[in-house]
This record gives sequence, C-alpha cells and structure tokens, in this order.
Amino acid sequence: MGPPLLLACLLAPLCARGASMGSPPGWRHHEGARRVKRAWVIPPISISENHKRIPHLLVQIKSDKQQPGGVIYSIKGPGVDEEPLGIFSIDKFSGKVFLNATLDREQNDRFRLKAFALDLGGATLEDPTDLEIIVVDQNDNRPLFSSDVFTGHIVEGAAPGTCVLTVEATDADDPETDNAALRFSILEQGHGDMFRINASTGEICTARGGLDREAVGVYNLTLQAADMSGDGLTTTATAVIHLDDINDNAPEFTKEEVLRMAGVRGGGAAPPADTSPLQFSTEVEEQAGGAEVGRVLVHDKDLAGSPNWAAKFTILEGDPEGAFAIHTDPHTNDGVLTVAKVGGGRADPPLSATGTLSIEIVEVNDHAPQLLPPSGAVCGRPGRGGAVLLGASDRDRPPHGAPFHFQLSPRHPQLARNWSITRFNVTHAVLAVLAELPAGPYSLPLVLRDSGTPPREQQQLLNVSVCPCGRDGLCEDGVLAATSAGVGVALEALVVIVSSGILLLLLALLGAAQVRSRRREHRRALLQRWGDDVRDSVLNYDEQGGGEEDQDAYDLSQLRHPPPHCRPPLRRDAPLRSSPAPGPLRRPPRGPSDIEDFINEGLEAADGDPSVPPYDTALIYDYEGSGSAGSALSSIVSSLTDGDQDYDYLREWGPRFRRLADLYGP
Repeated sequence: MGPPLLLACLLAPLCARGASMGSPPGWRHHEGARRVKRAWVIPPISISENHKRIPHLLVQIKSDKQQPGGVIYSIKGPGVDEEPLGIFSIDKFSGKVFLNATLDREQNDRFRLKAFALDLGGATLEDPTDLEIIVVDQNDNRPLFSSDVFTGHIVEGAAPGTCVLTVEATDADDPETDNAALRFSILEQGHGDMFRINASTGEICTARGGLDREAVGVYNLTLQAADMSGDGLTTTATAVIHLDDINDNAPEFTKEEVLRMAGVRGGGAAPPADTSPLQFSTEVEEQAGGAEVGRVLVHDKDLAGSPNWAAKFTILEGDPEGAFAIHTDPHTNDGVLTVAKVGGGRADPPLSATGTLSIEIVEVNDHAPQLLPPSGAVCGRPGRGGAVLLGASDRDRPPHGAPFHFQLSPRHPQLARNWSITRFNVTHAVLAVLAELPAGPYSLPLVLRDSGTPPREQQQLLNVSVCPCGRDGLCEDGVLAATSAGVGVALEALVVIVSSGILLLLLALLGAAQVRSRRREHRRALLQRWGDDVRDSVLNYDEQGGGEEDQDAYDLSQLRHPPPHCRPPLRRDAPLRSSPAPGPLRRPPRGPSDIEDFINEGLEAADGDPSVPPYDTALIYDYEGSGSAGSALSSIVSSLTDGDQDYDYLREWGPRFRRLADLYGP
C-alpha cells in the first residue's frame, strides 16, 4: 500500500506566441477548440483500519506550477480541521500526507478531503482537488445475535421439516466482505438431534419425528453464529423450544373401584387402550340427594389442566331412572358419582343401582410410517433386473396407515437422475437404478407418507449397497456385496449366507454317510459271495505272485476233498498232453496238522514238473506255520454284524492280506 507519487497537472500554456506572429484566424480558432483544461487528479487512497504504525505516509502530492520549494500545500476536511480532528496532516513544503491516528471503519469508512496548492505569496496555483481516503475493513467485530434467548413453540409429534423459529444475528464489519458473512449452527441440544438449523438463514426446523411432550417437554438449544463463512469470530445464544401438547394419551384408571364400567372418554382423541370392565360396589343412604357416592380415579399423561387432559364421564347403562349422576372434578380429573334423584321411601332390603361408564376412543393419525428394512443391495447397472423391495409399517390403525407413499426426497432433486421408486402394492415399493453406478454404499433420503387425515410423513435414510452385476442381474459376488455394504448390510442377506454354509455342510455329511453305507453293503455282498471259502478271496485279490496264471495254479477243492487215488493236483496252466505224467500217490490228510506235509508234497511235485512255467507258486500257498499271531480268516465274516470293525491289523500279516485290508478298511 505504498503511496504513489502523484503529480498535479498544470494547464497547458496558450499559444500566444503564434497569435502575435500573425497566424491566420482560422488556425487560431482551430487551436482554441482543441484546448482542454487540465487539473491535478489524485486517485482514492486505501488504508486498513487498526493500522498501528503511526504516523504513516499515505501519499505525496505535487504541483508543477512552480519550482520545488515555491509551492505551499494544505488539506482541509473531516479528519483535519473538522471532526474527528487530527487524523491527517500534510507537510506544506513536500506535499506528503500522513495518517496520525488509528482508524475505525465502523465509525468512518472513508474521508473526503480538499487539497490546495499556493505560491509563497498565498495566491492559488491550482484549483482545489479531491483527496479521498478509503478505510479498508478488518475482521475486528464478532457477530451479535438479536437476542440472548429465542423462544419457540411446536406441537409434539410434528413431522420432520416443520420449522419452529428463525434466529437473527448481525456483524458490524463490512457486509461486502467475508468478515460479515455469517453461518449458524447448533452446538448442543440435549436430548438427541431432534432439530437442525439452516446455516445461512438461521431457520430452526425439526430434523426427525418422535417429539413427545410426555418424554421431553422443553428443548434448550445452544446456538452459534460465526463470521468468515463459519471460520471466523463466533458468538452464542440460546433457543428454548416448548412442545405443545396434543391428545395422544388415553386416560388410565388408577384404582379398581367404584363402578362396573367400560372406560372413560378423554378430552380428545386417543390411541386404542384396554377397555376391560372394572368392578366395584358401594352403599348410599336413601333420601341422600346430592350425596357423593364415590370417585373414579383416572390418570392422563397429557398436559394437566388442558382440554386434552380433562376426562368426560358418562353413565351409559344400569340406571334407567336416572338416580345417579357423574361429573368431572376440574382439579383432580376424577369422576365424582352422586345421587341425583331421591328415592320414595329406595326399602328392606335396601335398593341398589349399578352404573356403567365407557371409554370412547377415537383413533388419530399421530405416527408417521417407518421404513422397513432400512438397507438393501442392488445391481449397479440399469435394466439388469436388480431392484430393492421397500416396505413400511405404521403404529396407527386403519384408516391412518396404508397405503403408503414412497418418494425420493424433493430436497435432493439430483437423486432422480440415478434412482426411481415405483409402487408395488399398498405397503411396498420398488427402488431401481436408472444409470450405471459404481459399486459401493449409498445413502438415499426418502420421504414416507401415510394415508391418514391429516397425513403424516417423515424423511428417512435408506442405506443401499451397489454391487457388480452378474449375468442374471444379481450381485456378482454375494459375499463381496454383503461386506461392501458396511453398516447398510441387511440381516436377511447375512441369514442367507449363513444358511447356505450350513446347507453345504449338511450335504457333505449326507454324501459321506451314503458312501460309507455303500461300502458296507459292498463288503457284505463280497463276504456272502465268498463265504464258502475265504481263502479264494485272498487269491483273487493278491498281486504279489505271477499274475492270473498263479491264481488258478491249483484246484483248492482238492485240499478240502482229495480224490480217492491221491494223485498230485494238476496245474491248470500246464500244456495239454495226451495223458498226465505219472506221479507218486499221496494219502489225504488225516487232520489239520497234516496240511503242511500235503502242501510240501505238492510243492515237490510242482518243482519236478518240467512242463509248467517257472513260477514260484509256493508264495501263494505256502504254509505259515502254527501258532500264528493272526486270528482265523473266518473271523472276517463277523464283520457282517460289526460295521465299525478295524481291519488295519490285516496289513501286519504280510503282503497277501494288504489288499484285503484295503477292501474292508475305512
């Protein structure tokens, strides 16, 4: 903000010399038309308020009418020789103008001075010129609320968006700058975030439904106003919001006494309540006209003393002659039963009468519909079949509930470019995408309205998880979609995932049980097929010898039933001959202990036969000796009655039994 060097402009000298030299009159007239009177002009000077470096040079003015030192400068006006005095001064020889005091823009936002140039004799050299000094604003003033306490009223149960009051604040700084740009906010409101404030206008409205005077009757809001668009100096005030009562509570009996009655009607409408009759009895003397018989004690949560609180009692039945009357005590709200008609003498035994009171309950629309469920998942590409089914419920009874009306919040018109809501039935609607959206969570403000009189509506947030689209129009990966939804994952989606895992586990267990059952049936069939000779099954599954030819090397039936002549058994793999070679005759074994000798003789016969392949058949039928640790093979048959028997011990008997262990093992 350094002061520019301003030169005072001088009037151009007349061309008198040309006129004295006898210039043509036309030329002189042309020159006179072109002359323009010039004056010294000083542009406006800006200086910030609260400037601390005093004195401060603002500007230097000069006139070129005289040589330096031959001009005397002066200034006049507010701040010099008018109030406020002494703010500005000028060096009369140099023309430097100084600031001598701190400026306050809120008191004077500009100064208009006159500057003069005189010669040493006091004659005027220049016409006076304007010198304007503009005071630049600083943010040195806090906002001020128009009141320390603002008071408002709103009925309980008001719909979201219902405005209560508007607060006002001002700022003394320059309104054309951010120094006076105010923003409002609520610092604290005590019982939940029930109210919101418009940051620009200061209008306070309800943020959600559920205002209940019987729960909280007064809200005390701490308000803040801040300049610099919310980032500067601040101030606070209080807004006291009173909830006005509506008749949303039915009267309740506090004692089971006095009459057999069906209820009490309150001063206005109320939700349905239990109307079970209450029984009581009392006595009154005859001829006691106007006497109080008893009281019906009731309690109403509505505002005491208001029309919503005052109960109205009526005798409907049981007193055809009108002998009794009932009225309301205005102080206690009790029903006072009195004798209205004196009897003629009312006898032995004494006469009695029974009265009946009833509650007349009128349903009112005091609840807005609620969104169910508050979250869902949808395919992020339009036209692929992905949609979210929305539902709602209402605590009111017909006709103040369905059909419900769903719509995107009109306060956010941009939502209509990407989303649409169409009616499905009286309680549900369908949300679908109109444009391809990236995967991720979205929060959509919806407005739900019922069909009551008058209708109730409120704005609610729907958390939608947009997922990649599969070929069938559903989420490409259900588990990924569920995890990406965050707080918006629906409980139904989680139940489906868990149920699917349990179902797969049950199917796997069922399959394993079926496989085990088939294996048991297969083992039983094999044992029944080969039950006559278990040793045959050993031969059929042995792979340790010489192949299929070794399996049929001997006819084992001869071991059990030897031929009468006791000839050596024939090898089935031996070449055909016209007659078998003669061999030594053997006697059949007399007992199990002679089997070893019988086998040895057969071995010698096989070794001595030059017409058979050189296979070591002794590996298949060799005798293992007596006293074997293994149990008899006949014990295998017992597996038909013991399905869980362990056959791993067969592997310890040698390579011949390993295949058997594999067959019957788990």
